[in-house]
Amino acid sequence: MKIKLMALALSALLSGVPVMSQAQVSDNVVKIGILTDMSGTYSDLAGQGTVVAAKMAIADFIAKEKPGFTIDLVSADHQNKGDIASNKAREWIDRDKVDVIAELVTTSTALAVMKVAKEKNKLTLISGAGSTRITNEDCNDVSVHWTYDTYAVANGTAKAVVAKGGKKWFFLTADYAFGHSLEKDASAVVLANGGEVVGSVRHPFPGSDFSSYLLKAQSSGAQVIGLANAGTDTTNAIKQAAEFGITQKQSLAGLLMFITDVHSLGLKTAQNMYLTEGFYWDLNPETRAWSKRFFEQHKRMPTMVQAGVYSSLMHYLKAVKTTGTDDTAKVMASMKSTPVNDFFAKGGTIRDDGRMVHDMYLLQVKKPEESTTPWDYYKVVATIPAKEAFQPLSASRCPLIKK
Repeated sequence: MKIKLMALALSALLSGVPVMSQAQVSDNVVKIGILTDMSGTYSDLAGQGTVVAAKMAIADFIAKEKPGFTIDLVSADHQNKGDIASNKAREWIDRDKVDVIAELVTTSTALAVMKVAKEKNKLTLISGAGSTRITNEDCNDVSVHWTYDTYAVANGTAKAVVAKGGKKWFFLTADYAFGHSLEKDASAVVLANGGEVVGSVRHPFPGSDFSSYLLKAQSSGAQVIGLANAGTDTTNAIKQAAEFGITQKQSLAGLLMFITDVHSLGLKTAQNMYLTEGFYWDLNPETRAWSKRFFEQHKRMPTMVQAGVYSSLMHYLKAVKTTGTDDTAKVMASMKSTPVNDFFAKGGTIRDDGRMVHDMYLLQVKKPEESTTPWDYYKVVATIPAKEAFQPLSASRCPLIKK
C-alpha cells in the first residue's frame, strides 16, 4: 500500500523558512515507511492502526506547519520475521528512498531493521518493540525507542503486584528476545522488592495452546503467574487460565498488556489486573480529543503503540522542517535537543542511548460495574515519573554512553 500526501508550497514569508533550506530535502520528498505486524499476534495492538496514526500525523503536520516538501507514506507487513523486515527495509531505502522507518513491533524485527538503518544511515523510530536491548547492547545513533520498554512495564506492574502481597512468582515467557527481556526485568523488580521467583517456562512464539505451561505454573505453588508475553499470546493464556480454574487460586500479572487486549478479554475476565502503559486515551482532554479522531477512522481506541507512532513521526517531521533537511545526523540532533510536548508526552526527552523518556502510568482494569462508557476500562493508580520509569543511564550497557 502506498499513499502520497503533497504539502502545499508556501512563500518564504508565509512559512517562515527560507526557500533554500527546503531545497536541502533530498528530491524535495520525505518518505516514511511503516513496518509492522498486519496479520499476526500483534496486529491488533499495532497493525493497520499504526498506519492510521501515521496518516493522521502527516495530515496534521501539513495542516499546521505547511511545509514546502512532499511527504510520502509506504507500509508493509513484516510478519514478525526479522529476515522479512530487514529485506523490506533494505528495499525501501535502496529502491524507494525511504528516509525513516517507524513502528517495528516485535523485538527481532526491530533489531534486524536497526542494523540495516545504521548501515544505510537512515532513521528508525521504534514504537511497538519492547526489549531493552534496543537501547543497551544493540543501541545505535540512528534509532529512537519511543513508547515503552520491558524495564518500564516491569518496573510498574511487578512492583505494584508485589506491594499488594504477590511475593511468589512463576513466569510464563514467550521464547524470543522480547519475552526473555521482560522476564529478566520483571524478575529483578520482584527480587528487589522482597519477592521470590520459583520458576519459569518458555512457550513458542506465537503460541496457541498454553495448557501444559499453565499446569506447570499451577503446580509451582506460586501466588502470581507473570505473563512475559504480549498480544494474542497474553489473551489466550489468560482465557485458558480462567477455563482451567487457575485464577481462583493464583493471580495473573499481564506484564505487557494493551487496551485492545482488555477489549478482547472483556472486563469480567480482566477486572482488577494491573498493567503499565505509556498512554491511555482517557487521561486528559488532549488524549481524549486525539483518540476521538483516531476512533472515527479506526473504530477502536488507540493503543500506546499507535499513539506513539503519531508522536514520534510528528516530532521527526518538525525536526526536518526546523533543520531544512532530511539529513539523518542533523535531524536526529534536532530531535534530541527538542523536548517532546504533545498529547503523548510532556517534557519527554531523547537520551544519547536513543531512549525517549516520559511518564508512564500504573493502571488497574475496572470491574464491569465501574465502567460507564465504551472503552472506559482503566483506573489510573499512579503516574510513574520519567526518571523512575526507565532504566537509568548509570546502568546502561549502550556503547554510546561514556561512563
